[in-house]
Amino acid sequence: MDQSSRYADLSLDEAQLIRDGRHVLCAYRMRARPGNDYLATAAHFAAESSTGTNVEVSTTDDFTRSVDAIVYEADEAGELMKIAYPLELFDHNVTDGKAMIVSFLTLTIGNNQGMADVEYAKMHDFYVPPTYLKQFDGPARNIRDFWRVLGRPEEDGGMVVGTIIKPKLGLRPEPFAAACHQFWLGGDFVKNDEPQGNQVFAPYRETMRLVADAMRRAQEETGEAKLFSANITADDPMEMVARGEAVLEAFAGLEDHVAFLVDGYVGGPAAVTTCRRRFPDTFLHYHRAGHGAVTSRQSRRGYTAFVLSKMARLQGASGIHTGTMGFGKMEGDPGDRAVAYMIERDAADGPYYHQEWLGMKATSPMISGGMNALRLPGFFDNLGHANVVQTSGGGAFGHLDGPVAGALSLRQSVDAWSSGIDLLDHAATHRELARAFESFPDDADRLYPSWRSRLGVP
Repeated sequence: MDQSSRYADLSLDEAQLIRDGRHVLCAYRMRARPGNDYLATAAHFAAESSTGTNVEVSTTDDFTRSVDAIVYEADEAGELMKIAYPLELFDHNVTDGKAMIVSFLTLTIGNNQGMADVEYAKMHDFYVPPTYLKQFDGPARNIRDFWRVLGRPEEDGGMVVGTIIKPKLGLRPEPFAAACHQFWLGGDFVKNDEPQGNQVFAPYRETMRLVADAMRRAQEETGEAKLFSANITADDPMEMVARGEAVLEAFAGLEDHVAFLVDGYVGGPAAVTTCRRRFPDTFLHYHRAGHGAVTSRQSRRGYTAFVLSKMARLQGASGIHTGTMGFGKMEGDPGDRAVAYMIERDAADGPYYHQEWLGMKATSPMISGGMNALRLPGFFDNLGHANVVQTSGGGAFGHLDGPVAGALSLRQSVDAWSSGIDLLDHAATHRELARAFESFPDDADRLYPSWRSRLGVP
């Protein structure tokens, strides 16, 4: 059934929709299955996303029609479909009237993903009007709070030097805490990897107690503050709360030095919001493990990493992994810097919409995945700044002289970039950075072909 007469209006002006502020706008790359009219398929998509189905129903009335989602742009050649969703469609908490990402996703990425007349449809951008934006929690903490704890300026405080303890699974509490301690002698920040939790070989409370002790010792030995991100993800919100409270108990007196890692994609919006609301004074570290199932360039359904990150800011993530933009081991390219700009700035352009954040606290970019001291300068050249939380696993523990030297090499690399000094010139007077070239020779040969002669390495 062609529902385009009701669920499509190509005369609507996007700029006017934005000025009116009564709709959430979503841009999709959509292809109709062969034999289906593009506009009719788009209208069916909008109907399924809001007030309709594939037939006329007897319960529809004039008010129902007033909250229809409407296709306002449909470009079959460009596979571009844009839909305006009236704000009245979205669910709100009965407790406080706040908005929820669950409702946004249920409507915009719901049953429409399985429709028989749609070959694929993937959301690439969305726009949130001011009245709806203000109904989300937004972040309570971000990298500025890390800088404060580290004793740095709260403006342009620079890269937080971090790592992920490897192997990600298999370490018992004592060797895990020892690895944390070693890195902290040279670096700032250690995070749990996303699967780490309460395994039988690493009881959660014991691990946290030993890590807290390692942090205290590292701080005494270095005279510097240290940071730790503890994974509290669980199926049950009460289990997440119990884990969070156990961490804060173990780190008593150092609560500001702790972040809570939440697997935001696999755990879902409820897990993120549980952390954000129960622990508002703690940095909410959004790990996006599993997101590639829908955000990958190979996937033509779901939504992009850009959309995921924008939703994370609305939910209240203090920081979210944004990838290495093609400079590390994970999929990406330099254009992914738009993700970082959208979450860290008060106004930014997405692929299709300009978003004003109206003072909502920023979400901080967190980068990991194959980064080392040699790859950092190119990444920061592309991003334009070094105000990120950076976590190198192999880039620290793969250093020939161990994790302390690995951490120092990372710090020396960002110091060189921030000062506009050539990395090889800086390496000539900084042993840890020089040894990073020997530790990662393939990267050194590719990025700095003259490194052997300039550093006197055979």
